[in-house]
Amino acid sequence: MKILPLHPHISAYLTKHTLEIKFDKQIRFLKANLRHPGLEVELLEPKHLNFWSFRVDQKYRAIFIFRDSDTIEIIDVNNHYQ
Repeated sequence: MKILPLHPHISAYLTKHTLEIKFDKQIRFLKANLRHPGLEVELLEPKHLNFWSFRVDQKYRAIFIFRDSDTIEIIDVNNHYQ
């Protein structure tokens, strides 16, 4: 699985919320196995838009899209409960 480089605003968000280490760990899982249970990958509603998310930690999730069958672009990281 290939993951495109993060947009600077996403990197800044990770730094601001001290999520870099947790995020890097989850990215390693994502590259190795999209269905890793610690990621809790899910297709978001409305499903026809094909936005997916994975867990960064209990509070934060990363939103991503498939650019092709083997390439992912992370488009946001946010507080799951806001």
